[in-house]
Amino acid sequence: MSSIYKSDAGQRRVEDGYRMWLSRWPVPADFVTVPTREGDTFVVVSGPATAPPLVLLHGSTGNATTWIGDIAAYAECFRCYCVDIIGEPGLSAPSRPDMKSDAYVLWLDDVLSGLKLDRVSLVGLSLGGWMAFHYAAARPDRIVALGGISPAGIGRQKNFVLNHLPYFFLGAWGRRRIGEAIMGPTPADIPPVVREFWDYLAIVTAEFRPRMVDLPVLGDDQIRGLYFPVLVVVGGRDVMLHSERTRDRLQTLAPDAVVDFRPDGRHFIPGVTPELVEFLCRTNGLKAHAAA
Repeated sequence: MSSIYKSDAGQRRVEDGYRMWLSRWPVPADFVTVPTREGDTFVVVSGPATAPPLVLLHGSTGNATTWIGDIAAYAECFRCYCVDIIGEPGLSAPSRPDMKSDAYVLWLDDVLSGLKLDRVSLVGLSLGGWMAFHYAAARPDRIVALGGISPAGIGRQKNFVLNHLPYFFLGAWGRRRIGEAIMGPTPADIPPVVREFWDYLAIVTAEFRPRMVDLPVLGDDQIRGLYFPVLVVVGGRDVMLHSERTRDRLQTLAPDAVVDFRPDGRHFIPGVTPELVEFLCRTNGLKAHAAA
């Protein structure tokens, strides 16, 4: 059993469910395994082979299925590489090197080299946003454009675990309340396929051990060095990150960055894909109407 899971049976449940959802990937895809210094890294590749490359990095307790509802929009314009982050519940190695080291930059170096990619656009969600922004700060010459959805590592984290500690001991009901704090109230009318996907996410949440560490915050000089196009979407009701600080630091230190601050938005912000696709098309020299 990998130490990132609570049991062997739990690991099998998560991985079997993941493979089932990969079999339902909505656009043609290649499944690629890239060897890296941290172990094998699993990548789902979609979109025209000649299109500009776009690397998508999911959040904590996630995998490539994070993008399953939006991949058709991204893959219309880009060659998309949905990377399973190491140490998360996908099919990549369970390695979790020190977040304060340069290990994740070197890991992404290996991933891009293995995929034969030179310059790319990056989009990261939450933990994936932390990795995207830290990589971009370390390797600015490799970045065409950078997008973040509730990215960690710019504003400080909130003490989410402490603030919601009782719910962690209340089984399925507690996990549901934690999910609602992150994503908002559960809609009354949910399509069956979405309900099915949420049931899979509940299995992941029940069986997986998430990282319980403070993520290092980018320094002022690192943010000033983000000289390429940047778009960040953050929510004012985010229970995990100080999004006002994310907004303020970017607007002060990287004034050319575009920050879409949504006062009522939570950590999970739905409906951002059209904005990101339009931004990525424009910054990659593609016609804006391609993002429609």
